[in-house]
Amino acid sequence: MTKLCSFFLDEHCFGVPVEQVQEILLPAPLTRVALAPAEVAGLINLRGQIVMTLELRRRLGLPERALGASVQNLVVTSEDGPVALLVDRAGDVLSVSDDDFESPPETLRGELRRLLRGAYKLPGRLPLVLDLPRVTQVGGGGASG
Repeated sequence: MTKLCSFFLDEHCFGVPVEQVQEILLPAPLTRVALAPAEVAGLINLRGQIVMTLELRRRLGLPERALGASVQNLVVTSEDGPVALLVDRAGDVLSVSDDDFESPPETLRGELRRLLRGAYKLPGRLPLVLDLPRVTQVGGGGASG
C-alpha cells in the first residue's frame, strides 16, 4: 500500500507521496522574482527559510485560476529543499494499492503527461500522481527524460 496526499486543481484530483509532503499552508505573502520562469509565482518566507512557490496550474498547462479563488500552499520536499505548490485545495490522504497503478492516461497530452508518474484507478476518482522531481525543476535545468 502507498499513501498519497491528494489535492485538487479545478475538478482534477492529483496526488503526491505523503512522505514527500512537508506541510499544507494557507496563502502566504509572495515576493515576485524578476526574470523567473512564468510558473514561478514567487518566494515565501517559511519560518526564516526562503521557499520557491510554483503556480502548479501554469506548470501543468492547466487554465488559470479565477481571480480571487482560494488557494493553498502544498509544501513538498525536492532535491534543492522545500518547494511550495499552489493548489486549489488539499484533499485527504489516500491509501492506494500498487495493483491499481497505471501509466498516465492516453487522453492526457503535452506537459501534463510528461509531469505525471501515472494514475490510480479508485472507485469514483482517478488521482493523477505527479513526478515531483520533474515538477519542481523549472527553468533551464535541462531535465532528461
